[in-house]
Amino acid sequence: MRVVFLGKDPESVEGDSPTLYATDRTDRITFIAQGWKVTDPAALADIGPVPDHETLIEIPEEVLVMYARRYAREQDGQGLRGAGS
Repeated sequence: MRVVFLGKDPESVEGDSPTLYATDRTDRITFIAQGWKVTDPAALADIGPVPDHETLIEIPEEVLVMYARRYAREQDGQGLRGAGS
C-alpha cells in the first residue's frame, strides 16, 4: 500500500502536526490520519472499549477539510494522483 500526503493542520506547531494521507488500496478507499492520541478519561469513558489493535486519535476540523478537497477532486476525475496538490 502506498500513501499520498493530503495536508497537515495549518495551525499546528512543528512536531505537533495532525496530518491526513490517502491510500491507493484497490479493495476500498481508505485514509491514514495522524493526530493527537486521545487520553482524556471522560472522552474514553464516553467512547467505551477500543480493541487492542485500534487506537483513538483527535484531529482538527481543518484536517477533515483536506478530505473534502480530495473527495471533490475524485468527483472531478483526478483521483489519487491529484490528491497532493
